[in-house]
Amino acid sequence: MRGYVALMKLRVVELLLVTTVPVMILAAHGVPSLFVVACTLVGGTLSAGAANAFNMVLDRDIDRVMHRTRHRPLVTGALTPREAVVFASALTVLSTLVLGFGTTWLAAALSLAAIGFYVFVYTLWLKRRTTQNIIWGGLAGCFPVLIGWAAVTGSLSWAAWVLFAVIFLWTPPHYWPLSMRYKEDYASVGVPMLGAVASNTKVGLQTVLYAWATLACSLLLVPVAHMGPLYTAVALAAGGWFVLETHRLYARAVSGGEAAPMRVFHASIGSLSLLFLGVAIDPLLFH
Repeated sequence: MRGYVALMKLRVVELLLVTTVPVMILAAHGVPSLFVVACTLVGGTLSAGAANAFNMVLDRDIDRVMHRTRHRPLVTGALTPREAVVFASALTVLSTLVLGFGTTWLAAALSLAAIGFYVFVYTLWLKRRTTQNIIWGGLAGCFPVLIGWAAVTGSLSWAAWVLFAVIFLWTPPHYWPLSMRYKEDYASVGVPMLGAVASNTKVGLQTVLYAWATLACSLLLVPVAHMGPLYTAVALAAGGWFVLETHRLYARAVSGGEAAPMRVFHASIGSLSLLFLGVAIDPLLFH
C-alpha cells in the first residue's frame, strides 16, 4: 500500500490542490458547492496521481541512477511496472468518472488532457531532449486552475486563463533552482534540465526574468477579474518576495558565491501559496 501511495507523489499533488480551491471560490464569486469542491479535490488528486504513476513507470531506468529517486517503489521492487501501469490506468478512469459525474464533463476532459500532456509531451518527448523541457512540460501543472474553474462554471473565462499563465510562468523559476541543487543527479542520467547544464549565472538570470513575468501576469488578474485591494497587495508582496530571492540567487552567481538555490525554491512555493490565498479571500470580501 505504501508503494501505491508513493506512486502518486502526494506531496506534489498538495501544491496543485492549493491552487484549485481558490480558483473555485473566485469562479463562484463566493463559496461553491461543497459537493463540487469535494469531487474536484478527489478527482484532481486521482488524476495527478495517475500522471505521476505513469511518469515513474517511464522514468524507472533513470530513477535507479539518480540519488534522490532511488527509493521509489519501482526501483526498490515494492511494485512491478505492470502493477504500476494497472494502478495508473485505474486512477485515470476513476478520476474521469468522479470529475465528470460529480462536476462537469469539461473538467473531466481537461483532467484527461493534463494526464496525456504530462505523460506523452513532457515525460516521453521533452524531458530527455531539451533544456526547454520544464517550460513546456510544466503546462500540465497549469491545468488544475482550469479544472477548478470548469468544475464550477462548466466553461472557461479570461480570469482562468490568466491564472493558467501565472503558473506557466512560475514553474520554470520554481523548478530550475531544484535542478541546480541536484545537477549531478541529472547530469548522471543525461537529462538536460537547465540547472544541470547551464552556468549558475545563466540560470539565475532566467529565474529573475521569469519571476518578474510571473509578478506582472498575476497583476493582470486585477482588471480581468475585478480583484480588490487585498489581492492586489498580496500579489505585490508575494511576487516581490519571489523576485527578491531570484535577484539574490543571480547576484550570488555573478559574484561566484554559493548559489543556495533552495532559498528560491522554497520562496516560490510560499509566494504561490500566498497569491492563491489572496485569490480565495478577496472574492469573499469584495465581490
